[in-house]
Amino acid sequence: MHSVPLVGMELFLIRHGLPLRVENDDGAPADPPLSEEGRRQARLLAAWLVDERIDGIYSSPMRRARETAEPLAERLALDITIEPGIAEMDAAADTYIPMEELKEQEYERWRAFVSGGYASEHDFRRFHAEVVAGIEGIIAANPGRRIAIFCHGGVINSWGSHTLGLAPKLFVDAAYTSVNRFIAAGTGERSLASLNEVAHLRGVAR
Repeated sequence: MHSVPLVGMELFLIRHGLPLRVENDDGAPADPPLSEEGRRQARLLAAWLVDERIDGIYSSPMRRARETAEPLAERLALDITIEPGIAEMDAAADTYIPMEELKEQEYERWRAFVSGGYASEHDFRRFHAEVVAGIEGIIAANPGRRIAIFCHGGVINSWGSHTLGLAPKLFVDAAYTSVNRFIAAGTGERSLASLNEVAHLRGVAR
């Protein structure tokens, strides 16, 4: 009996564009849309990636990730598949403040966040496990394909930590619409190809 060959794949983990600040008084999840600048970033990204051989597009269920995916999905005539396992840590939070604003206006709160104060150790371990399971599910469903995954800074850091064999932590400041490339071998190895590609943000949208 012949064994079935194991086929690897390439993953593009892409952070969403710049969102609006949202602070809800009623406790409802903030889930902000993209700002005008975020929409511009998403268009620049789509123009940059349109010539790549992308076979499928996945997105976090959060609005800022879905809206970042839409220009590329439209240009490639691909559907967007929603993957709940790659939502950000703050999915249920009633406030979203872009990190730049948080750093400028509430420095100590920003410092606590980037130093690990974003979640309890238990919550972060659970988040990390959900991210790994979600992305491994995408890998299993797409052997031999090149997949764009629109997600969040915490997701990129979590999968990056997993791939590099690090303890789960925030180790890279993923830029808005940055492209982070990973290889998933059919034999189970996971490797990093690039981090924080942002050349498209220096260009002009086509």
